[in-house]
Amino acid sequence: MKGRAIRYSPAEMDWLEAHRSMVISDYHRAFVAEFARDDVTAGHLHALRKRKGWKTGRTGHFAKGQEPVNKGKKCAPGTGGLHPNARRTQFKKGNRTGKANLNWQPVGTERVSEDGYRERKVHDGLPMQTRWQLVHRVEWEAVNGPIPEGYCLKCLGDRLNTDPSNWELIPRALLPRLAGGNRYRHVLAYDDAPDELKPAVLAVAKVEHAAREARKS
Repeated sequence: MKGRAIRYSPAEMDWLEAHRSMVISDYHRAFVAEFARDDVTAGHLHALRKRKGWKTGRTGHFAKGQEPVNKGKKCAPGTGGLHPNARRTQFKKGNRTGKANLNWQPVGTERVSEDGYRERKVHDGLPMQTRWQLVHRVEWEAVNGPIPEGYCLKCLGDRLNTDPSNWELIPRALLPRLAGGNRYRHVLAYDDAPDELKPAVLAVAKVEHAAREARKS
């Protein structure tokens, strides 16, 4: 009883120590049957074993290679994982879980980047950085093949227009001239120019770049 120490006779203590490795339910049942101690609960015996430091040989962990006794067995209908309340909250096959699911988008989804370019999700694999590709690049390469090293695509009009005709292949060395910064501050920045002036700005940059390359050679 709570608040009162449970006393055991020497014979009971000898029995309890000798049978200490028994599962607690069997341990209690056998002890009560042996000594008619209806005042002793399984909790009392469990506490006694802990106080005495008696080892049962059980750690509470599965040993390597040990299989649970219920492996491969299904719960009875309406119980455990088959209870209606449990089934209601279980993830269905194919569902995505975790925080990543909150932002997950299917392959083929398109979005607009912070720079104003259309991007398309092309796969769900790794590396993650390659999952989203610039739509104008995907469509341009589908017509013209891979972009050569040292070159990039420059928009001739609206960035959201991904038609290959709206994009021109240029050397990356042209980009500083088109940006209009640093030593090219006198040049109208290509992206700031009205659409009708962009061809002229690009043409001038190409001529100046070609002249500089000629002087270098």
